[in-house]
Amino acid sequence: MANTTSAKKMVRKIARRTAVNKARRSRVRTYLRKVEEAIASGDKQNADAAFKLAQPELHRAVNKGVFHKTTAARKLSRLSARIKALSA
Repeated sequence: MANTTSAKKMVRKIARRTAVNKARRSRVRTYLRKVEEAIASGDKQNADAAFKLAQPELHRAVNKGVFHKTTAARKLSRLSARIKALSA
């Protein structure tokens, strides 16, 4: 348990930051799930539209420090490859 004033303040700051990051992560996962569902349904146009919306969300999460940049790049690369495979 925090004893000093500064430690107590850090506990409050960390709690706030955790809540914000959790919301950001959840938002990104929602967008990614929409892309996954569109791919599963086999609708290329819908998947493309969902992917275009998910891309900036994932990049924003990287800039805010919620995701690592290589993680985001890997996810986007794999999704785009799966969308591309729909047309083939």
